Amino acid sequence: MKAIQIFAERQMGVVEIDQPVMKANEVLLRLNYVGFCGSDLSTFLGKNPMVKMPVIPGHEVGAVIEKVGEDVPEGLKPGMVVTVNPYTNCGKCASCRNGRVNACQHNETLGVQRDGAMREYIALPWEKIIPAGLLTPRTCALVEPMSVGFHAVSRAQVTDIDVVLVIGCGMVGMGAIVRSAQRGATVVAADIDDDKLVLAHQMGASYTINSKTEDVHARLMEITSGFGPDVVIEAVGSAPTYQMAVNEVAFTGRTVCIGYAKTEVSFQTKFFVQKELDIRGSRNAQPSDFRAVIHYLERGTCPVDQLISRVVKPEEAPDAMQQWADNPGKVFRILVDMQG
Repeated sequence: MKAIQIFAERQMGVVEIDQPVMKANEVLLRLNYVGFCGSDLSTFLGKNPMVKMPVIPGHEVGAVIEKVGEDVPEGLKPGMVVTVNPYTNCGKCASCRNGRVNACQHNETLGVQRDGAMREYIALPWEKIIPAGLLTPRTCALVEPMSVGFHAVSRAQVTDIDVVLVIGCGMVGMGAIVRSAQRGATVVAADIDDDKLVLAHQMGASYTINSKTEDVHARLMEITSGFGPDVVIEAVGSAPTYQMAVNEVAFTGRTVCIGYAKTEVSFQTKFFVQKELDIRGSRNAQPSDFRAVIHYLERGTCPVDQLISRVVKPEEAPDAMQQWADNPGKVFRILVDMQG
């Protein structure tokens, strides 16, 4: 069967691999659409230290159940549209013991620590299959990245009396914007791209700030009557945005970090103490976050077409990835049509 593989830095192509043999307790999926995410771009650029080359990328999945193995619950049937929880959990580490399996110490995410979903078929344990309700397979490919943003909002314990600053309006940031707005918070979106800020407003942000052309601190003081945002969610992964998160959050506020900074970050640590900050990491997502995103997307209010920058065939994937690398600020999601 056909699969996409990243062989080495900036080297990607279509390969032929064996079709998986489904085991008991597994479900065989026919992949329809799989999204490229930021970790795939980092792998393509040779900047992802967690990846062992060569690797099949992809963990943002829209698929249809082809077959089910023995001992699979009756609720999963051939023909169902589904998405996938792409993480593993060992069940033995401190995170798993505490019920936070999304942060498993030994997690292996599809397309990162193990081969991913950019192939025609994949067999996975039934526990990782998430029925997608009324969603199409194309829309399903947006569920996982948005769920990461939803999870960050849970980590931040956002309420309706909070002002929430979301730094970075990619797919994960958009998920954080949507979920914060659903909880009744006043949402401020910051990015360097005006087109993304326009979309952020459509998805629930009450205020937008172009951090490249505007004075972020001055605007936040204006919006919050001088207090600063109660919550800052960092969804970029750079030294300047990490520093912005700590500098701009209100006294006794909560800062939640999603992005992986590629370099060391220096902080004025006095703010940690003076502001009595809660600084929290947010990793992956819980099954409840997936269900919440599916519920949101089923309403039909999300501008799905604007979130999908491009749909390509497998043979077009290398050129699409190179174009994304050349102009990363203009891409939300590139989907690969694995049936194409």
